Amino acid sequence: MSYQPVLPSGGFIGWQFLQRTLEKQATAHASTRTAQRDEAYYREKIGQISSAEELVKDRRLLRVTLAAFGLSDDLPNRAYISRVLESPTENDPETGRRSFVNRIADKRYLELAKTFGFGDGDTPLNKQPGFADKIIANFHARQFEVAVGEQDQSMRLALSLQRDLRELAGSDQSENGKWYRVLGTPALRQVFETAFGMPKSFGTLDLDRQVDIMRSRTERMFGDGGISQFAEQEQVDLLVRRFFVGEQLSQIQASGVQSAALTLLQSAQANMAAFRNR
Repeated sequence: MSYQPVLPSGGFIGWQFLQRTLEKQATAHASTRTAQRDEAYYREKIGQISSAEELVKDRRLLRVTLAAFGLSDDLPNRAYISRVLESPTENDPETGRRSFVNRIADKRYLELAKTFGFGDGDTPLNKQPGFADKIIANFHARQFEVAVGEQDQSMRLALSLQRDLRELAGSDQSENGKWYRVLGTPALRQVFETAFGMPKSFGTLDLDRQVDIMRSRTERMFGDGGISQFAEQEQVDLLVRRFFVGEQLSQIQASGVQSAALTLLQSAQANMAAFRNR
């Protein structure tokens, strides 16, 4: 029997409830019979895999692996995933030519390739002690997010933001590199675009121009245009709040109730200013 997350309401109020009950609900979801069977199988089998070919041939292992990286939709694309896994994660040092996985805009694929290391050395990383622990933890977390998303997609995006943005913020990439990573990760991009009310045409701009605009909007809202600030939970919380406000505005504007949208926007801006100045 599956576990259905409890979400008594949507929006920021619903998000606050989910945060208060997150640990208990996530544990209940990971404790279902189906989830436990998947975990047991993965722990038993993943260390026996020696190549990308072997991994993609085992549909159950591949399903858990892809789910752990938020790539479940690629389960039927075994040839593509095999190529990703076999790709070196570093570019050619002599020619500077970019490897296959480094040419993919969505950086989840690069993380997948780096985690296993099939294209980087003789001994794949999945044979190291404790390898399964991280994959399984991510699998359970993302499967819970999927279950939440079946009821409220905005809640799912906010959950993934809590994990992915803080991890990126604490990395040693340059600030520009971090922004490119945000724009290359669909869930992160959507949160920022919604929080800042970006039009649909934003994605058609030159990538460097997109980064400049995002940095400018972020500095205006948070007083700092960099991603590194989101290593602090308070800044993440502020972004999440702004995201839910943006969601509400887009819904109201789509319904054509412009006066109500203006009132909500003014109220939201006042609340955000108060939140920043606490």
